[in-house]
Amino acid sequence: MSTPTVPPSTDATPGHVRHLGIAAFVGLVIVYLIILQGLGKFLGRGLDTDYAAPSTINEMWRTMTVPVAVSVVLVYAVVAWLGWWRPVWVDDRPVQRWLIVVPILMIVSILAVTDYAGLADHGLAFTLMLLLTCLLVGLGEETMFRGIGVTCMRTNGFSEAKVALWSTVIFGVAHATNLLSEGVSAFAQVFATIIAGYFFYIIRRRTSGLLVPVLVHALWDFSLISGLTSGALRPISGIAMLTMAVLAITLVVRRRHIEPSTGTPAADPATRGATEN
Repeated sequence: MSTPTVPPSTDATPGHVRHLGIAAFVGLVIVYLIILQGLGKFLGRGLDTDYAAPSTINEMWRTMTVPVAVSVVLVYAVVAWLGWWRPVWVDDRPVQRWLIVVPILMIVSILAVTDYAGLADHGLAFTLMLLLTCLLVGLGEETMFRGIGVTCMRTNGFSEAKVALWSTVIFGVAHATNLLSEGVSAFAQVFATIIAGYFFYIIRRRTSGLLVPVLVHALWDFSLISGLTSGALRPISGIAMLTMAVLAITLVVRRRHIEPSTGTPAADPATRGATEN
């Protein structure tokens, strides 16, 4: 097996670029989840708080903010160790232009679903803390699954169809850990997360990088959690589910019009050569 080469386009020096196998990535996801769930359980002991439904700043920082922040530190320590800054944050494999509809419809849903009155009742400090927490969630999850995960699968020779499938499935299955706290109701969340994960993958490719998926992911979670902070899911949150259904049906119907019509896209220059054996 030859040593992966470092193309001139990457910002890292040759000694700083490493290879990550699929098994190692799965192991990394497991460690990430242990930290996220374990620290949340430890700091949240004694609290009677539903999943992702904090009603006070104390509940939020103990069960969400701190565990997510620590997981982000882990994720970026791994990115730095691998030397994958460019392939994680930049995507050179575009999709067709019409797919800009995915982030647009998700943003429209976010604006409609956000519980502005509920957030006002909780106050500015609570709202800002929730926004910060959701930004950390978006940053951590997108970097782990659409950043490290996508890059790992590409450098291990997966076709782009398999990259989309397995990065999305692993993202959804990772949320199955909520079965421990939420019971069988978490299965619906796993299914919805798999669908949303594919949307974020499309957004990454359509916007040429990770920044927009991070922001859309963060605001999507913010809008949904804002409606849970009062203790119940509001009927208007169904707009988010309707949006997901419409987008999912559209992508299935137009599945042959996702990849560029000019032919197979060139490999990402930041990962080219890493799959040579």
